Amino acid sequence: MAKAFTLKTVQKLPITMEQAWEFFSNPANLAKITPSNLGFKMISTHHGNKMYAGQIIEYIVKPLLGIPLYWMTEITQVQHHQFFIDNQRYGPYSMWHHQHHFKAIDGGVEMTDIVHYKIPFGFIGRMGNSILVKAQLHKIFSYRFTKANEVLGTWPGQTLQLELN
Repeated sequence: MAKAFTLKTVQKLPITMEQAWEFFSNPANLAKITPSNLGFKMISTHHGNKMYAGQIIEYIVKPLLGIPLYWMTEITQVQHHQFFIDNQRYGPYSMWHHQHHFKAIDGGVEMTDIVHYKIPFGFIGRMGNSILVKAQLHKIFSYRFTKANEVLGTWPGQTLQLELN
């Protein structure tokens, strides 16, 4: 049986819950927080500009050697100002379940991302995770941390909290 891996990040932003929700629940903003070297391009045309349960969003990404891959996600759950969850329906992972949590704190918002994912190809996939995928996910979520700080403001003294296992 293929092992599921996890990623967790926590970030504080000095903004209101409304500002956080408006930014992160708009599918178009995903491109703003994705590294350009991934060649991210949203290709769905009827996805809307706000997250809702049942929403399908399609992308092209180029995570390895510039080879384009099709990725389809479904927003499966949305609780306004609390969380939304996206699941890969088709794409490079055998499983991708991404939780986006938001919590109001004194002076801003704490965001927590939790991703559970599986790599296809059994033993070879597990090796690929150790050698390549974990490092790439670390870079992607580090970039998101930095871009969110640039676009929405920096929480004083904060450093990236990222767990990958």
